[in-house]
Amino acid sequence: MISNGLILAAGEGANPLIPNPWEIVVTAVGFALLMFIVIKFIVPALEKSYQDRVEAIEGGLAKAERAQAEANAMMADYESQLADARTEANRVREQARAEGAQIVAEARERAAAEAARLTEQAHAQIAADRAQAAAQLKNEVGSLATVLASKIVGESLEDDARSQRVVDRFLADLDRHQSAGVAE
Repeated sequence: MISNGLILAAGEGANPLIPNPWEIVVTAVGFALLMFIVIKFIVPALEKSYQDRVEAIEGGLAKAERAQAEANAMMADYESQLADARTEANRVREQARAEGAQIVAEARERAAAEAARLTEQAHAQIAADRAQAAAQLKNEVGSLATVLASKIVGESLEDDARSQRVVDRFLADLDRHQSAGVAE
């Protein structure tokens, strides 16, 4: 009961606006203990978590920057390879065109040479056929001239040497008249 009496005695003369000194001390010790725990354990844990998060973000940003730089380098390399491939394709295309033109020119030259050779052969064959036809024609004209001359003369010109001389003279006269006709 004594404690009840102290409370009553303290309660009768105490100002309700002024706190009890023991309450101030107990509250200050509790606050100091709480501050010690917060400063010693909670703040370092929060600071470590904050630093870890900052490092993770900065590491992520650095990693993203490295990845971006690598992507840009790969893109530049790709564009360079693409340009090289286009240049090579154009070079190959131009080389193929040049080779095609050269092949066509060579084929034309071979065709022209073959045509000239065939034309020359045809001319030679025509000349040979003409010479053969002229020889046959001379023989036939000579035979006909001999037959005609024998009918006119009334005697046989069966003698080969004589008939050959007559035919030769006749053909010479014929050639002379043809040459004279061409010259006029």
